[in-house]
Amino acid sequence: MRPPVHQGKLQLRQVLQWLVEDGLITAKSAQALSAGGSQEHPLLVIARQNWKSVGKPHSPLSAERLTEWLAKRVDLEYFRIDPLKLDLRSITGVVSFAYASRFQIMPLRADDDTITVAVSEPFVSDWLDTITHVSKKNVVRVFANPLEINRYLNQLFKLNESIDSAADDRNKISAIGNFEQLIELGASARDGEDQHIVNIVDWLLQYAFDQRASDIHLEPRRGEGMLRFRIDGVLHLVHSVPDNVMSGILSRLKILGRMDVSEKRRPQDGRVKTRSPGGQEVELRASTIPTAFGEKMVLRIFDPDTVIKGFGELGFDKSETQRWNELIANPNGIILVSGPTGSGKTTTLYSTLKQLAKPTLNVCTIEDPIEMIEAAFNQTQVQPNAGLSFADGVRTLMRQDPDIIMVGEIRDHETADVAIQAALTGHLVLTTIHTNDAPSSLSRLMELGVPPYLLEATVLGVLAQRLVRTLCPHCKQEEPVDEVLWKNLVRPIKFGPPAKVFAPVGCDECRGTGFLGRVGIYEMMMIDPQIRSLIDKDLNLRSLQRAALIGGMVPLRVAGARKVAAGLTTLGEVMRVVPPPQEDPLLQPAPA
Repeated sequence: MRPPVHQGKLQLRQVLQWLVEDGLITAKSAQALSAGGSQEHPLLVIARQNWKSVGKPHSPLSAERLTEWLAKRVDLEYFRIDPLKLDLRSITGVVSFAYASRFQIMPLRADDDTITVAVSEPFVSDWLDTITHVSKKNVVRVFANPLEINRYLNQLFKLNESIDSAADDRNKISAIGNFEQLIELGASARDGEDQHIVNIVDWLLQYAFDQRASDIHLEPRRGEGMLRFRIDGVLHLVHSVPDNVMSGILSRLKILGRMDVSEKRRPQDGRVKTRSPGGQEVELRASTIPTAFGEKMVLRIFDPDTVIKGFGELGFDKSETQRWNELIANPNGIILVSGPTGSGKTTTLYSTLKQLAKPTLNVCTIEDPIEMIEAAFNQTQVQPNAGLSFADGVRTLMRQDPDIIMVGEIRDHETADVAIQAALTGHLVLTTIHTNDAPSSLSRLMELGVPPYLLEATVLGVLAQRLVRTLCPHCKQEEPVDEVLWKNLVRPIKFGPPAKVFAPVGCDECRGTGFLGRVGIYEMMMIDPQIRSLIDKDLNLRSLQRAALIGGMVPLRVAGARKVAAGLTTLGEVMRVVPPPQEDPLLQPAPA
C-alpha cells in the first residue's frame, strides 16, 4: 500500500476517511465522530469509541490495533513498546524531555551509527534534521501507540532525573573525608526519606505490578546495582543504577519493611504493604543478605487475588479437584504439599484454607513469614528471637481451640512431632515439605524421626506440585509430536501422543518468549490401605511408588503431559521442571 500524501499533524477527519476506505468503519460512524472535533491524537479519540471493525472477524478497534493499521497505511514499521527492553540512557541521552514531548517522539535505542525513534505523528519531521545533525547518526523512524509514547516518556525521563539527582546527592555526602563512616551511617537513614529515592522506589514497585513480576531482585555489583524482575519464572534485567543510588533504594525499602537500616552484616526479613495501579492492596515480603559488593534484597510480590482462585484456575483438572476435595473434607489428619521453593505450595494452601474457612470453624496458621494477610484466618508469624518457633507455635495453637491448622513448613523433628500430635488430637493439619515427589515425603518424615506407626495413623495424602509456563495464546503454533520424547515423558503410564502439540513462537504480547503466565501440575497420592501396609521401618520407596501408581496416582510427568496435550505448555517446559525419569516401578517385581 502506498503511503498517503499528507503534511503536518494527523487530522481526525482524514484518519476516519482512511478507515472508511479500508473497510474498518462505516461512513455514517465517521461522519458522526468527525463532527465533534478534538485536540487529542486522532487514534486515541477513535479508540475511545469502542468500535469493532465492520469486516470479519469484527475485532475491537483498540488504540494498539489502530496503531498497527495506521503504520501500514503510512508505510512505517509498527513498533510495540516493551519497557523491559528499553535502554534508559539511550532514551534520555538523545534529546531532552521538552523536545521529545513537543514533537511526540521517543528514542528507543542507539547504537554506533543508528538511532531508532518512535513517532506518533508520521508526517511531522521538523525534528529529524536536528537529531541527525547533533548525533551524527542515521535516524530510523518507527510508528508506535501515542498513548504508550506519552506514558513512557513521562515515566522514564522522570526516573532518569531522580537517579541522576540521587547520585549527585550521594556523591556530595561521600565526599566528606574524616567523618565518612559516621556520615554514611546517618545518611543511610536519610536516604530512605530523600524525595528522589522515594520517586525511584515508587516507580520500581508500580512498574513491577504493571509487568506481572513475581519477584524484584536488587543486586549490588562493582560500581553499580542491577534491578531485575522475575516474570513467569524467568529473570529480566530492568535497569542498572549507580551503586550509591542502589544503597539509597535499599535503605528506603528497609524503612518501609521495618528493618534495621544500619544493620548490613546479617540477613533481615521484612514486609511491605502498598497498592497496585488498580488500587488493590499488595503484600511484598522483603529479604536481605550481605554479598561481596553490599546488601542484596529480594522482594516477593504476592498476588492479592491468589486466595480467591478456584482449584481449576490453579491448574487442577476435574479428577484432581475431586480427589483434593475428598482429602480436605477429613475432620483430622495431616495433608502434605511438597515441592521445591517457588513451586506454588503456599498458593495451593492459601486457596485451600480460603475454601475451608467458614464462620463455624477456627482456622489458624503458623508461618515464617506470613506471606499474605487473609481476614478469614488467624495468622501467626514465627519469631525465633522471641522464642516462638514452628513447634512452639503449634503447641500454643492447640490450646486455642483450632479446627484446622496450617504449618508453614516441616523442617525438623520437633515440628514434625507436634504436627503429628495435633493430627492425633482431632485437628486437620496442612503443611509443606521439600521433596521431589509425593511418595518421597513419607520417607523424608521418617528421616526426621517420625515413627512409622504415627505416619500410618495420621497422614491422609500428599500433593507434589510444580509450575510450568503456559504458551502464549496469541502466537503459539502447531508442530509435530516428538514421539520418543513423549514416551520418555509419560512413562510409567501408557498415554499415547496427542494428535497435535504446540510450540512457542514469540510476539509482542509475550515479549518474544512464547510463554504467558504459569499453571500448576500435580501428583496426588492418597494414603489407601495398600500404602498404609507398606509404611514401616523398612519402607521401600520403589514399592511405595508402585502401590501409589496402582492406586491411581498420576505422576508429575504424566500430569505435565496432559497439559501438553491440552495445548497449554510444551514437552520441553515439562521436562525442565519435573524430576528426571527413573526406572518404571510398575515393571519391577515386588520385593519378597
